Amino acid sequence: MFDDLLAANRRYSERFALRGIPSKAAKGFALVTCMDSRIEPLATLGLRPGDAKILRNAGGRVTKDVLRSLILATTFLGVNRIAVMHHTDCAMTQHSDSEIRARLGAAQPDDAEGWEFLTVADPLAALVADVSAVRQCALLPGEVRIEGWRYDVSTGLVQRVVPSEGSLD
Repeated sequence: MFDDLLAANRRYSERFALRGIPSKAAKGFALVTCMDSRIEPLATLGLRPGDAKILRNAGGRVTKDVLRSLILATTFLGVNRIAVMHHTDCAMTQHSDSEIRARLGAAQPDDAEGWEFLTVADPLAALVADVSAVRQCALLPGEVRIEGWRYDVSTGLVQRVVPSEGSLD
């Protein structure tokens, strides 16, 4: 069932070119973004492998695990700039947590209770809240610059929505 992917990996490994790239982010950058297939984080921002740490999940939301990864990236991997990038036409804006629970609950009523799916009723408010969550994380160094961006899936353009604190942008 997964044989096609493993075969593709064997072909990839024959021309593997990332050996020797340091584990530190060469550009000192981390990006939190959505798992949406229409987003190509490196190409979108003119980056190459090794330049940045990319954290992806449904909606590009800042969770405890994202914060854990950012803490480690800023402490050990050279990150001093973080952008949270949400996007237009996100599936997380099309349903509520309760709708998702109801849909899942039809099959397993007890298993769906208690889950937070972090759906997005208000995209701007969600981006501001996620940037705020990163900024308020006491384990991140104070000099780390943090911004909030929105990616347009129809044009590929990234817009700064929440500038760095103290920024003139």
